[in-house]
Amino acid sequence: MTYLVVKWVHILASTLLFGTGLGIAFFMWTAHRRGDVAHIAATARTVVLADACFTAPAVAVQLATGLWMASRLGNPYQWYWLQVALALFFLVGACWLPVLYLQVRARNLAVEAARASRPLPAAYHRVMRWWFWLGWPAFLAVVWIFWLMVAKPT
Repeated sequence: MTYLVVKWVHILASTLLFGTGLGIAFFMWTAHRRGDVAHIAATARTVVLADACFTAPAVAVQLATGLWMASRLGNPYQWYWLQVALALFFLVGACWLPVLYLQVRARNLAVEAARASRPLPAAYHRVMRWWFWLGWPAFLAVVWIFWLMVAKPT
């Protein structure tokens, strides 16, 4: 029974992680493409808050529940699919941590520009290029992790 509850929490956390990540990316990117400085600043504030409230806790729960379930299965760390899933999880983290910084930086630059009634500075556009390109490997890795968790290839 405990295993099933932990598995359920693991699935909920993965859903929250994927959904929040996709939602954050969608809203941040659409605000950026719109080009309205005040709108970008407001959206970026919400995006940073959502990452703190939802994404970060979901990452911790995902890792903890996944490792707990794996430890209950004997010696699972020799399984190819789990090794790949863990490597991808850490790849996602290696992309996500800089993205967190970039989101905060984009928010700060947009808020500053909005307060001063100025256009977005070149630094904002550099930050968003990095944010965009770091998001793709993270997104694709999460999709691959989902596939590994379902298929469990040998």
